[in-house]
Amino acid sequence: MATGEESSSSGLSLEGIDDVEDFVWGNQGGSSSMSLGRFSHIYDHMDMGNKAFRENRFEEAVNCYTRANELKPADPVILNNRCAAYLRISQFLRNRPPSASERRPLSGLDPTIHAGLALKDAEQFMNLQTQSVTPYILKANALILLERFDLAYDVILSGLQVDTSSNALRNLERITANTFGRRINGRPPRSDDFDCTLCLKLLYEPVTTSCGHTFCRSCLFQSMDRGNRCPLCRTVLFVSPRTCAISVTLMSIIERTFPEEYAERKLEHESLTIMAPDLIPLFVMDVVLPCQKLHLNIFEARYRLMVILDSTTGSVADYACEVEITDCEPLPDGRFFLEVESRRRFHILGNWDQDGYRVARVEWVQDLSPPEGTREKYDLQQTTNKVAAYARSWIRVAQETAQRDEARLAELHKAECLMPSANNPESFSFWLATLTNQRPQERLALLRIRDTKEVPNLELLAAFYDDCLQR
Repeated sequence: MATGEESSSSGLSLEGIDDVEDFVWGNQGGSSSMSLGRFSHIYDHMDMGNKAFRENRFEEAVNCYTRANELKPADPVILNNRCAAYLRISQFLRNRPPSASERRPLSGLDPTIHAGLALKDAEQFMNLQTQSVTPYILKANALILLERFDLAYDVILSGLQVDTSSNALRNLERITANTFGRRINGRPPRSDDFDCTLCLKLLYEPVTTSCGHTFCRSCLFQSMDRGNRCPLCRTVLFVSPRTCAISVTLMSIIERTFPEEYAERKLEHESLTIMAPDLIPLFVMDVVLPCQKLHLNIFEARYRLMVILDSTTGSVADYACEVEITDCEPLPDGRFFLEVESRRRFHILGNWDQDGYRVARVEWVQDLSPPEGTREKYDLQQTTNKVAAYARSWIRVAQETAQRDEARLAELHKAECLMPSANNPESFSFWLATLTNQRPQERLALLRIRDTKEVPNLELLAAFYDDCLQR
């Protein structure tokens, strides 16, 4: 998307987002294990992204930065540049006059979504570089676009402690002080104007949709579990729980005007939404092992965990794997494109349907590692170290031979990025298993193993060798 078309001269402006940072060739961020070929691909993606950004093609820039981030997650330069591109898209959409939509309508684009994605990148950037003022500037801009002026003001003050001379933060401080400083005096009488039309109670964490209707945040997304339309006027909505912003001004008015009732709504909400640590929702699909990264294209945003069906019984398997949603992209037709990474294993003790969800009571599973200082522990670590050394060597050779096969090269880069430390034999054995072509029932059998010594490391290694030779 280029921002060459007209925009409101009085629209919201950004501070400190004039340009992006170049990704310096030869600087691998201190990662000595990164292959030259992988770094070269990151550099190319960043170079194309920066060129697109400087030519106001911000969506193309985001795509380039995202591909670089897949090869090198948690890199400050990548996060900085992608965050800036998200902010520019959000700014453009907010400042775009209504008359422009009559000639060139935009489908599925929402300034709130892009500001939320920018906020996520800024927060991750801030965790990496707490002594740099840049992430504070990015985060404050994102919060202002989301109209969270109170939080933005706190971020600005924290950033000024890092650099008191930052002109960008000073300008942002003036913007937020003028906006957040406007207080509403007097208390309106209690009326149904402050009630959610879905639960018929006082609005809690109110969200206003693009069609102008306001609901409790939880009520809206419970409704959208079964469709992506406004519950009142049936307008198609492009919102997700991860990016949808609460109407801070309205929530502040309600909380100050009806403090006792709002406190009761908060307690009620927490009692309904906080699950016990061993009670989780499930999503039924194929076998997933720890240390995998998957892409999903789904119609419902409610799922957070995955389980599998046992092909021998047709029922939910007794062991499964937790996954974390690392990226969520809402699509114009109401679907969601998710990136997930698998984490912990768990044993399903029982499952049932509840409010349209498959829910299970589980216990988390970890390998029974040999005691520290024992011969068994030493032998296990030595085996893992040998396998890790070979795996790193093979990946480098495989990357060199796959230079003309972009799909295969991307697969190898992803595998290298997900490789865990050899100091964790359990995680490393599962990562190694993801490189072999095992059938679902074989992967399910691995999920059930509780002792790392019982994992057929030598057999896996032999299969790994054979797979390498075939390729």
